[in-house]
Amino acid sequence: MLHEFINWILETVGAWGYTGIFVLMALESTVLPVPSELVLIPAGYLAFKGEMNFLLIILSSILGSLAGAAFNYAFALWVGRPFLERYGKYFFVRPELLHKTDKFFRSHGAISTFTGRLIPGIRHLISLPAGLTRMNFATFSLYTCLGAGIWSLVLTLMGYFIGGNEALIKENLPLVTVGIISLVALILISYYVWQKKR
Repeated sequence: MLHEFINWILETVGAWGYTGIFVLMALESTVLPVPSELVLIPAGYLAFKGEMNFLLIILSSILGSLAGAAFNYAFALWVGRPFLERYGKYFFVRPELLHKTDKFFRSHGAISTFTGRLIPGIRHLISLPAGLTRMNFATFSLYTCLGAGIWSLVLTLMGYFIGGNEALIKENLPLVTVGIISLVALILISYYVWQKKR
């Protein structure tokens, strides 16, 4: 089943081109298990072979990521927020906690959205608290695009330079993930120090 799913992703990228990248990255940014690695690394390899345009791959990926993230944002805003305001007390989410979360995202929503987009497992979830707390949508979109752009660039570059060597990808992908998480940690530490100085 998993093997067939992976093959479907690869065939979609090959057959649908940039539209396929947009759709798959939009799905990846919701809660569906579409690994961005299986979308962008093959696309990067196709760019290396001259069959796709590198910049259009990145653009399609960013726009798809934003579309999926915006869906999560809207769902949390229009469905999740009213639900929690009305029934949250039954799920240990009291109004005080919701207000504290609102306050946190008003102050730190931008950095949370940006760094969240770079962390596997959190990438597709960070849009939900942004929507729940009514984060400014323009700010949300900007930092979603920045985070998604970095992630897309890294994976597409991997495909461009080593996309033809599956063993090398498997060997280096964990290192890339660790490197990105380390970068996120460095950004958060710098942000914390900057906030303290203010």
